[in-house]
This record gives sequence, C-alpha cells and structure tokens, in this order.
Amino acid sequence: MRSEACRARVETMSNAPGASEPATPRAAQRRKPGLRAKLLLTLFALTFALLALEAAVRIRHWAKFGSFAPVHDFVIDEESGLRLPKPGQNGPIHINSRSFRGAEIDDPKPDGRIRIGFLGASTTYCAEVSSDAATWPERVVAALRARHPEADLDGVNGGVPGYTTDSTERNLVHRVGPLDPDVLIVYHGTNDLAKDTRALAEERGLWQPSQEEESFLERVSMAWSLIAKNLAIRSRAAGGDDASAGKLVFEPAELAQRFETRLRSLLVAAKERAGVVAVATFSHRVRPEQSAEQRAEACQTALYYMPFLTPDTVLAGVEAYNEVVRRVARELDVILIEGEHRIPADGEHFADSVHFTDAGCEVMAERVVEGLEAAPSFRALVD
Repeated sequence: MRSEACRARVETMSNAPGASEPATPRAAQRRKPGLRAKLLLTLFALTFALLALEAAVRIRHWAKFGSFAPVHDFVIDEESGLRLPKPGQNGPIHINSRSFRGAEIDDPKPDGRIRIGFLGASTTYCAEVSSDAATWPERVVAALRARHPEADLDGVNGGVPGYTTDSTERNLVHRVGPLDPDVLIVYHGTNDLAKDTRALAEERGLWQPSQEEESFLERVSMAWSLIAKNLAIRSRAAGGDDASAGKLVFEPAELAQRFETRLRSLLVAAKERAGVVAVATFSHRVRPEQSAEQRAEACQTALYYMPFLTPDTVLAGVEAYNEVVRRVARELDVILIEGEHRIPADGEHFADSVHFTDAGCEVMAERVVEGLEAAPSFRALVD
C-alpha cells in the first residue's frame, strides 16, 4: 500500500504545473543564443586575426619600402604607352618626378657632365635592396666617381620591372635618350627568356595568359597575395623536375634567335644616342656545376614565371641567351661585360633566382666597373 501511495505521489508531482518536462521547441530556442554567440565570437576572432595579419604584412612592407601600397605602383605614360613607376614615391625606393628610381635629374645636362644611363628591368631597378644607394647602378656611379674624382658624373636608372628588350628600346627612345646620356649600359635576359618560352608554350597548349592573372583577394589583400604567391612558387618548383608531363621541349639556340633580334635592335638604338655602349651578360642563380637539388632551389622563382620549364631547361636557356649577348656585342663593337658567375649563387647574394641583395649588387657593380675601365672608349671619355 505504501509503495502504491508513493508511486501515485510521484505521478501527481510529475503532472503538476511547473514540473520538469521533455525538451520543447521553446526550450531549444532558449539554448540557441549560446550557440550563435559562439559562432559570432569565432567569426570575430577569425576576422580579427586576418586583419592583424594584413596589418602586420603592410607594416613590414612600409618599414622596408616606405609605403603601405604595393612596391610596384605604376602609371601609364601617355606619350610612349609604357608602364612607369609612379612618381613621388619616397622611402628606401625613391621615384623622382620623371618616374626614374633615384634622385632628381638635371635637365638640361650641365656642360662637361658625363651621364651614365642604365637600361634594364627589375634586376636593374633592384627593389630587393635596402636603399637607392645600394642598387648596382648607383654603386657603379659611386665607384667611378671615386676612381675619377676630376670627372663630373651622374647616372639614370632606367630599369623598370617587367620590361623586356623591346619595351626597353621604347624607354630609351622616349625617356632615357632625351636626357643626353654619354654611356649606356644594357642588362637583360630573364624577362626575354620568359617572354619567348611563354609564347612557345602557349602555341603548344602548355600555358595560358590567364594563369598569370591575380584573383580579387590577391589584388585587395597584400597578405593573401604573399601567401598565394609563395604557395604557387612551392607548387611549381616541386614539379620542376618532372620532365614527363606539361614541360616545354625546345632548342635553346633556336629560341634565342628571337632575343637576338630584339637585343640587336636595342643596341643599335643605344649606339645612336651615346658614344659609349656596354652590355652585360646576365647573372642567374642556376649554374652548370650545381647538383640537381641546388638547381631546383636556384630556380624556385624562375619556375613560378615559367612553370613549363625544368631547372635544366632554365639553365640551358640562360646560357643560350648569354651567348647571344656575347655574339651581338662583338658584331656591333660594343663593350662586353663578362663575369656573370662572379656573383656567388647563394642566398647572401641573391634574393631569389635573379634579383640581387645588397651583397649581390656590390659584386655586380664591381664587374661592370671593371668592364668599363678596361675599355679604351670609356677611358678616353673620362680621361
């Protein structure tokens, strides 16, 4: 009887108002704000982390280049149609009012001054070094001033990232030539190799120009652009030794004929505008004596721009293009600056496959100065 009474009491309590009940939709709704709060908190933390990463990358960029904007900020020149560095940039990279890297240029050129013009691409512009003075063109001018204190010397850094020999010829005609240079030094190679191999790879279905296009996130976020580019460099470099799929097979000497035509035209135009013309062989981090592993490391950024090549075909292309430089220099009787392998193929001297560090620029300047000083035409000019 007592047991039955207890059971009845329990049943009565369970049916009483306010007694505990199974979960209802209303009770579930009362628990949802906690879940939403967690999701919002996670989203906020993720957004904050991404913004902090973007800020850190831009602060680092400002510390190195003196600007929060991308290092390569360009405008289009209406007269020549060329893409030029935006004037007025200040910091480690200073762009003067004429869109040249470095200090303002006296125009007209003062009487008695010897002006040295440097023609090339990003490997002459030298964005990777610590200051304008650390670029190899500025080091060349400084070294020549020290050797010839009686001479009035200045320089014009006509290097522009992305240029090939044909765009550099337009740069000479429209911008550098009118500044009345007495000496012109040409340094080209890797961009022309990329231009020619890409054209051939596109013909054979191994490359599409769209592969070079940046995504929306890469255009608006410096951090995302940096991450995406480094991932692409690693991915393309990892497949660089696989010659069995998607790789371009070509005859280097035959391909180099395209470069020869453009280089010859550029040097002829240079000789028409300056009394002394020099051309330097191109220095690349990949070398014949390296092991397969060393070549792969040396070609990481080269394979980013030419993923259809292998380290061995990059080396073959560089050597073929340097042979063109030597042959055209001899035929046109311009100063040939040799010694491309004098610059050690290591991370101390190269920031990547082709761009110099401060130390690399120092060695590059030494070989250019020695090449000029050994030429009677240059000695006659400064003496």
